[in-house]
Amino acid sequence: MQAEHFTFTRPKLPRDHRCAGDLCNEVPGIESNSTNDRVMEIFSAHRERACLAVLEGERPIGLINRNIFLSQMSKPFHRELYDKKSCIAFMDKEPLIVDALMSIEDLTFKTVEFGEKALADGFIVTRNGRFAGLGNGLELMAVVAAMQAEKNRQMMQSIEYASVIQRAMLRASRDALASTLGDAALLWEPRDVVGGDFYHFSAYPEGWFGAIADCTGHGVPGAFMTLIASSSLTQSLERFGPRDPAQLLAAVNRSVKELLGQVDGQDDTPESDDGLDASFFWFDNASRTLSFAGARMALHVLHPDADQVQTIAGQRMGVGYVGSDFDYQWSVSTVPMQPGSLMFIATDGLVDQIGGPKRIAFGKRKAFDALLQHRREASAAICEALQGALALWQADQARRDDLTLFCARIQE
Repeated sequence: MQAEHFTFTRPKLPRDHRCAGDLCNEVPGIESNSTNDRVMEIFSAHRERACLAVLEGERPIGLINRNIFLSQMSKPFHRELYDKKSCIAFMDKEPLIVDALMSIEDLTFKTVEFGEKALADGFIVTRNGRFAGLGNGLELMAVVAAMQAEKNRQMMQSIEYASVIQRAMLRASRDALASTLGDAALLWEPRDVVGGDFYHFSAYPEGWFGAIADCTGHGVPGAFMTLIASSSLTQSLERFGPRDPAQLLAAVNRSVKELLGQVDGQDDTPESDDGLDASFFWFDNASRTLSFAGARMALHVLHPDADQVQTIAGQRMGVGYVGSDFDYQWSVSTVPMQPGSLMFIATDGLVDQIGGPKRIAFGKRKAFDALLQHRREASAAICEALQGALALWQADQARRDDLTLFCARIQE
């Protein structure tokens, strides 16, 4: 490349930046034996030039920063002292030099290693060790930002489509609930686009089965767990039937532990310590009783003649975690349900939400107060009232978790 030809041509950059060569501006350098007077002429004639590469033949050996050079040469007597001396006097002897084939990702890490100097001065691009041109540090940052934005856009599109799949998975349960119970409501609100809560509802000639579950995490990891847990529940229902919620919890526990490599603690370093909290329940049409089994999740019942909410606590053993026994057996609680009795279940997204003037959790008491206040209203109105009370409590605080509310009134 001729050191004396200084026509600046900036190529149109490709839309898809894959390597350092895509950011290379093909500008000439200057030979190391050139004088500082010549550098001054170049910077004066090309005011757009922020830096000038210094070459020995075709090999770059340094970089002259315009601002630093002009600042030095403007000092008293510096023109007289340095005009005729070699331009290497004011060059950076350790600039960032990269091969044109270096990936944008590796180039970004290199630029960060070199710090502010690489952002301000840019970098030298070579091909087979020969000077090819200069790259601009700020332009690199702009490209990285654009690439990240595109990755985020693609990721959000994937997550939004995953939400479609997750909602489709839940639709059959929602349809079965609507066609079986005349007064029931189910609110499902992921904290993010997809979530770690799921529900299951299915009707049978002799009664109906329901499940509310809160899997580890939220967002994409939580959604993956819902697929695992929901599939395990479906298979367990096919194998054991719906009448024994405790047996179903135990079956899902074994299945999740096996799928995630947590069986009996045989793996000393399990890759996952994930699971779920859940309420499984079966309503028998003939006996008018509700059979309930809970894993760290409770069932709440409000009978027509009661002045307070009855809580049937779940057992303090989660489903599928490393610390959960493989052969753990949950117990069943049976609750006679009168016509007009309300049953209510909520995941932690309700009671654990921070808010209020003291920035504390919403808690159970406010949920129970809302149930008592709106007990004569339809289940949908009760869920709406709870949702409104939670939103008022939350105010400007960030949502902490996914939220699922289930409310149903037992009818004649």
